[in-house]
Amino acid sequence: MKKIWKIVATLGAATLLLAACSQSGGKNATKEMPKVGILQYVEHESLTAARKGFEKGLAKAGYKEGKNITISYENAQGDQANLQSISEKLVSDNDLVLGIATPAAQSLVATSSDTPILFTAVTDPVSAKLVKSMKDPAGMATGTSDMSPIDKQVQLVKEVLPDAKKVGIMYTTSERNSEVQVKQAEKLFKKAGIKVISKGISSTNDVQDTAKSLMKDVDVIFVPTDNTIASAITLLSDLSKETKVPVVGGSADMVEGGVLFSYGPDYEKLGEQTAKLAVKVIEGKDVAKISAEYPEALTVAANDDMAKALDIDVSGIKKEK
Repeated sequence: MKKIWKIVATLGAATLLLAACSQSGGKNATKEMPKVGILQYVEHESLTAARKGFEKGLAKAGYKEGKNITISYENAQGDQANLQSISEKLVSDNDLVLGIATPAAQSLVATSSDTPILFTAVTDPVSAKLVKSMKDPAGMATGTSDMSPIDKQVQLVKEVLPDAKKVGIMYTTSERNSEVQVKQAEKLFKKAGIKVISKGISSTNDVQDTAKSLMKDVDVIFVPTDNTIASAITLLSDLSKETKVPVVGGSADMVEGGVLFSYGPDYEKLGEQTAKLAVKVIEGKDVAKISAEYPEALTVAANDDMAKALDIDVSGIKKEK
């Protein structure tokens, strides 16, 4: 009996010692670093730039990977089944999760009941049902929109391609972000006196045939910030050179891939902007009370090589970084 009491007393002393170390912040302290999970919908430059910008923004705020924060990254490669399984893992393993692109954000929000969700590269967070409103999210998610100023893009088409009478719009039917932009673009082009032919695709396998079909009937192709098309932008660029029909719109990385010009968000800056919201959550603010934001930094860009190949003057487009 004495031996048993001796063991109990020893365990009690050890427990008190551990508690004292934890309270004093000694090397045995049990406080864990914040864990942030990142789910990127698909691999392409805009989304990757947003992710890198997010990590850069956290580091600027003093949260550096491996030092005082843990960051885990997953890419769904555009696969819906992957989205579901990865979302479940990230939500259960982290204190905060970032969804990059609308499908990734929607999957995380559908999975989480108490883990705060941030999003970026989402065109219309309200219609995607990620937030109640931009000002008042009122749920488990907030973040940044990558809504492009489509009115400015239409204006540039009129300035650079004054003889264009018909525009073909390509978009992915399963991407809510693209649908929102297409509806807006259709109205604005029609208002500008340009006829519109819109065609949707379901995957990158449809890009070539759909583009060929459109290019037979239109003077210019307009592409929204569409993740699926962006991942196959070289196909469009090659067809553009072959048919002499310019492709405009999308984002700055699409311009690097061969799109003639674009006016849209700077995705690395958008990621940094999102990181500022993440810091608020990490430091204790209720995610439901953090307003979602539109991009603070926009980029006007033109592809000089494509302009030369198509014999189109883009000198009037101001290039900014």
